[in-house]
Amino acid sequence: MSSHPLPPPPRRLRRPGRIGRALLALAIAVVVVVAAYGGYEYYAHLAPAGESTLVIYTYPSLLGGTDCDPAVWDAVFAAFEAAHHVRIELECPAGTLLSTLVSQSGSSGADLVIGLDELTTPVAEADNLLVPYEPPALANVSPTLVEELSSDYAAVPYEYGYLGIDYNASFAAATQGAVVSATFPDFTENATWARGLLTENPEYDITGEEFLVWEIEYYEEVLHQSWTNFWSDVWADGLPDPATDWGTAFGEFTSPGGPPMVVSYTTDPAYAAATGAGGQYNSTVSWWNGTAYGWRTIYGIGIVRGTTHLALDEEFENWFLEGPVQSEIPENEWEYPANTTTELPSVFDAAPDPADIVALNGDVTPSEVAADLPGWVSEWLSLAPGGA
Repeated sequence: MSSHPLPPPPRRLRRPGRIGRALLALAIAVVVVVAAYGGYEYYAHLAPAGESTLVIYTYPSLLGGTDCDPAVWDAVFAAFEAAHHVRIELECPAGTLLSTLVSQSGSSGADLVIGLDELTTPVAEADNLLVPYEPPALANVSPTLVEELSSDYAAVPYEYGYLGIDYNASFAAATQGAVVSATFPDFTENATWARGLLTENPEYDITGEEFLVWEIEYYEEVLHQSWTNFWSDVWADGLPDPATDWGTAFGEFTSPGGPPMVVSYTTDPAYAAATGAGGQYNSTVSWWNGTAYGWRTIYGIGIVRGTTHLALDEEFENWFLEGPVQSEIPENEWEYPANTTTELPSVFDAAPDPADIVALNGDVTPSEVAADLPGWVSEWLSLAPGGA
């Protein structure tokens, strides 16, 4: 381990959408009960009587916020409010974004939702919870990102990133740099690698779900092997028990004496560089024959079915994809802005270049992943020590 303490976890995605499907029914019940008692956190500007209000469901850390604190949002959203003579009210549901929309189907209290991802968007779309809209600002967004989130524009991308395997400097030295171009078979063929990797439980955590999908697509589409081979081998080699969530896993990784590797995000080295910890840890994806393969995480904004402010919703969705908002994403969300005209801060030079990564998302449609994921998680549970 490094002799220098690692920094605390990034102030990244603690999104209501980041929860495993096993908890979805419970989350829906919690939303219904808590909402009945007014348990939402919310932020709203005061506005003159008669002025329209847009209600937006989102996650507490949006654009660097904390616990639904409006301090950051004031500066960002005030411009839209002034330009459109509207009040914006942001609410952070007690449950997940998806479970909240499901529980309120047909009678949602929101106009827009910010934070559905590539796993939850197709579920919301299939349940007819969103109003498709193709904003003009998508001219500056990669069509591939749009396809990987929702080809029907039920939600449109505002940021993206890649899952990564973070490793500390000591492990990089111990492997003589081999971890930089790691393959999944490296973990099945070397017990030291398997014992050093901390993952997240896909039953409870969406980072764990995304890692499972990444591993499945890599084995099935790149190696043309059964994806279960990986888990059978690493469990046998002593893979640590998965963490219940990404925050716990990353906290252990960045603690003295913690595991040398963790499933996280490839932008973590950029955060490390920004906080004076550059070089203490880096990130990689899954390589094979000189090509880097990874799973792309994509986050979208969508219009909630039942809204009474459709024109304003469309204006806001388009505005959210334009420069003033997109420039806030890199060093607040620690993700890549969807708008390709947005410049990245120099600290992102420390992260793997996303242009060099082949996204495995292209091998499967969002709806296919949504349909198959529950079965994949069940099979993963059956492979874990002790069985399901």
